[in-house]
Amino acid sequence: MIILKRAAVLAALFLFSAVCAGAQDVTLKSRDGKVELNGTLLGFDGEFYRVSTDYGELSVDGSGVTCIGPGCPNLTDYVAEVELSGSATMGAVLMPALIDAYAQRNGYTVTREDEDATRFVLSLTRKDTGKLAARFGFRASNTNEGFADLLADEADIVMSLREIRPEERKLAREAGMGDLTGANRSRVLALDAVVPVVAPGNPVRSISPLTLAQVFSGEVTNWKELGGPDAPIELHLPDAASGLAQAIEDQVIAPEKLTLSESAIRHALPDQIADAVGQDALALGLTSYAERRNTRVLTLGGTCGFSLDAARRTIKTEDYPLTAPMFLYFPARRLPRVAREFLAFTRGPAAQNVIRRSGFVDQAPEEIAIEQQGNRFANAITVAGVETTLEELQRMISTLSPMARLTTTFRFETGSIRLDAQSRSNVQQLARALEQGRYDARQLSFVGFSDGQGAAKGNRDIALRRAEAVLRAISAAAVTANLDRVDLRVDAFGEAMPMACDDTSWGRQANRRVEVWVR
Repeated sequence: MIILKRAAVLAALFLFSAVCAGAQDVTLKSRDGKVELNGTLLGFDGEFYRVSTDYGELSVDGSGVTCIGPGCPNLTDYVAEVELSGSATMGAVLMPALIDAYAQRNGYTVTREDEDATRFVLSLTRKDTGKLAARFGFRASNTNEGFADLLADEADIVMSLREIRPEERKLAREAGMGDLTGANRSRVLALDAVVPVVAPGNPVRSISPLTLAQVFSGEVTNWKELGGPDAPIELHLPDAASGLAQAIEDQVIAPEKLTLSESAIRHALPDQIADAVGQDALALGLTSYAERRNTRVLTLGGTCGFSLDAARRTIKTEDYPLTAPMFLYFPARRLPRVAREFLAFTRGPAAQNVIRRSGFVDQAPEEIAIEQQGNRFANAITVAGVETTLEELQRMISTLSPMARLTTTFRFETGSIRLDAQSRSNVQQLARALEQGRYDARQLSFVGFSDGQGAAKGNRDIALRRAEAVLRAISAAAVTANLDRVDLRVDAFGEAMPMACDDTSWGRQANRRVEVWVR
């Protein structure tokens, strides 16, 4: 909250100083000279002027006006300026790698200039003319600072390891930045996960999410309670201001209504956690899947005997429950063309390859044949009983066995019919694939599953309604697609194929999902 207050104050000071700064005053005059607009130049993206006027903030097409005044940009040698702020994990490797790949494909060379420990600039120069075209300025610190910089109008894009908080969303809307949870205001760039890690020599192999929360809240303090030696557990966590630490609180601690132990050792970067845990047989850390290094990741288990391992495919499908999407957030204003082109590039196959090479999980859909789906069908047989009948299992297997499962899965926010952040991004991804004709002449089935709480028939009905809701969302988003070329169907099997135990909130959340099957 302190950072949010700081952001609000900075935003107010920025707006006041911008209005009062005479050096940025401009006059935009129409080509025929009949219309003049006076105001303070807030930005220029190479095509549109963004001006603060007596009528509010306006965007004006530069092709129809002449700019007069000391604040006018140089149109001949215009250089796009883009400021990114937030997660050091994203800023250190992933974003520079993506910018470098974009530059190579589009005829730019990239040079880097480090300003201090957290700030650097990537400059893009045209190979054909040698002229500087764009500067991407980075402040790679943490997610909290990223949103503070955005609210203070000191950043154009936020790099975040968590979803925007309600307070941040409210302040952004009040500052005229739009709803940052909207389809065009946020983007899941790549995927990661929160993983519990131990040293390779530690004898413990698995842990339940409840026990994990109890350990990191300080309720369980000895390895003996986890099946290990009679010795105290040393805890390692990310810095409290980082998005990863906040994702840990949201996904591990909050569901059990606990608070993090103050005795945990905090680290500025996830790789530091892995290094510390890897050298200490009595340490337990929570870190990023991409930065697990030489540690061993514990399996998440449960009382019903199901277990879930963190792997690229289980993170992509969200079958592993502690996923941590990596977000980009941007306000409701035009970015320079080079920035828009870069953001479009990040959705394509070349960018997905860069994401994989950087150690993170990409979002490119994969088809998983039925024989490659591990113990999912064994789980279905294990829980079959009076309500989940043999006939229903046979119907499920006969329906799905000729098909392959897409890694694109849809899940919902806890206690809500609203899709979670990763799933909202999945809607856009699948809609674009339909627009590109990638599934023309094929069958796509949206198949709903539920947890096991309540009557089986009611659960199947709820799962079917969710599958229908996902199909509607994708159909609405695929504006230019010819959906007559695709055989779109919905079905549901309720609680017939659980991913996790139903005795915890995270397990029930993992079981409530809509899968996509293709043939």
